[in-house]
Amino acid sequence: MELKDKVAIVTGAARGIGRGIALCLAREGVHIVLADLPAVDADLERTRGETEAEGVQALATHCDVTNAAQVQSMVQAAIERFEHVDILVNNAGVISVAPVVLMTEAQWDLVMGVNVKGAFLCSKAVAPHMMERRSGRIVNVSSIAGLKGNAGLAHYSASKWAVLGFTESLALELAPSNVTVNAVCPGIIDSAMWAEHILPAIAGVQSVSPEEAWQAFVKERIPLGRPQTPEDIGEAVVYLCRADNVTGEALTVSGATELR
Repeated sequence: MELKDKVAIVTGAARGIGRGIALCLAREGVHIVLADLPAVDADLERTRGETEAEGVQALATHCDVTNAAQVQSMVQAAIERFEHVDILVNNAGVISVAPVVLMTEAQWDLVMGVNVKGAFLCSKAVAPHMMERRSGRIVNVSSIAGLKGNAGLAHYSASKWAVLGFTESLALELAPSNVTVNAVCPGIIDSAMWAEHILPAIAGVQSVSPEEAWQAFVKERIPLGRPQTPEDIGEAVVYLCRADNVTGEALTVSGATELR
């Protein structure tokens, strides 16, 4: 696929991996629909400005990906503004840390709702449009946590495994319509998710500062010895959007972390 002047929807686009994906696509000439929650409006507007600075058009919109009506409105707004949608990146995700015996039902439902149901609703809303045009790319953001279980992250790991199963199934369904569906499995990224949830939990167990916990984790867990960046994930998404004959695959970008 030639990416210049294509149109992409990126969910969870205000910051972190979503921002990195949006910027990498924008640098390839892709117009971007940036979707996120009102709570991160300032970040969303900042990302919109950064993408437009790459010479493309950007539309910032609010969307709770667990709400079918809001998802439909997001897709409709994208089509009204740009007339078509060529790429969907299901990036919106949440996390919390808790052992199963202490995990609340609300924690489980939120993680599964955003990470799995969100990908389902957004794909369901966009797929008919792509099928009609016989062209499209759907990229789901999973995680190395979807390749191997993690104590304290049972709900998150379960959700990211589900994303991989959903990816493979949807790829088979949409292949006859020339629409590809793939996943990216990010590794260890210095993001708000890590800073606000994972590192405090690790630091508390080890009785060290979050920064010390981060440095030790990177050294011990990543064979390449360096964390991944949002732009690393963005470049992986760009590749999967270009690729004509890759579908149903999970591309891991982790510095070989998943091998340990």
